Amino acid sequence: MLIDTYGRVATDLRVSLTDRCNLRCTYCMPEEGLQWLAKPDLLTDDEIVRLIDIAVTSLGIEEVRFTGGEPLLRPGLVGIVERVAALEPRPQMSLTTNGIGLKRTATALKAAGLDRVNVSLDTLRPDVFKTLTRRNRHQDVLEGLDAAREAGLTPVKVNSVLMPGLNDDEAPDLLAWAVEHDYELRFIEQMPLDAQHGWKRDGMITAGDILTSLRTRFDLTEEGSEKRGSAPAERWIVNGGPHVVGVIASVTRPFCAACDRTRLTADGQIRTCLFAREETDLRAALRSDAPDEEIARIWREAMWGKKAGAGLDDPTFVQPDRPMSAIGG
Repeated sequence: MLIDTYGRVATDLRVSLTDRCNLRCTYCMPEEGLQWLAKPDLLTDDEIVRLIDIAVTSLGIEEVRFTGGEPLLRPGLVGIVERVAALEPRPQMSLTTNGIGLKRTATALKAAGLDRVNVSLDTLRPDVFKTLTRRNRHQDVLEGLDAAREAGLTPVKVNSVLMPGLNDDEAPDLLAWAVEHDYELRFIEQMPLDAQHGWKRDGMITAGDILTSLRTRFDLTEEGSEKRGSAPAERWIVNGGPHVVGVIASVTRPFCAACDRTRLTADGQIRTCLFAREETDLRAALRSDAPDEEIARIWREAMWGKKAGAGLDDPTFVQPDRPMSAIGG
């Protein structure tokens, strides 16, 4: 079990498979990209599967989410999914992706055992997409979403970040589109995880702003905390159902008290929180032939020291050194 001093138990593992990405989203990384991890620093496929095996069989992990960077850039992704699906007990598996490669991989991922996907899409306008991502790939994402739904990677969740002066007027249009295509839309407050450290609290679109905008066109009924559990998204029933919309208010309504996550970076570090400035090295233990029991002990010890919250409401908050692309969103 991965328990901390506040009584929280981690059952959800986020696994970053690569720090690389084929987009250059303005809220994540600079246009020229970043200095990528060297290949020897990355966990191998075997090392990733071994750590997930330890997490599932010895530490109580029930859900595994593959992230990046962009996880579809990982050459061995389908094989990793297939091997994790064979574990006993079998964890639930999902993938967070920008959707560009989903058209060609959705069917194979479903056959390998992936359960569902989260796809990032911030706008319905191709020109705004190009401005936000610095790439002309909007149609590829739409086709990837269609492919995921057709392959049965459902519910297909769409993650959107609203940025002032770019797409902050699109919330109602995005929800109408999601309802039409049977996607579950989730808005995420912009978080201080950009490599260029350009995030400013006073310029972000808040959960309150988003809900006010949505209510100009939709009737929203709060689903309630009982159904939410430890999920990061507060959900609202749209026009009486069955569709719902979520808002992840990491900054203005933090949900740290119910957090059930542990994170593994692409280079084998354990992070107890997305905003943590400390990491615990599992790669060194793996490569020094440590037994599974020792790796599990290190992991437990790291989680025992998890802080009460991310500290975003603290005026002295200092942004993590590593951007979101390097630690998994």
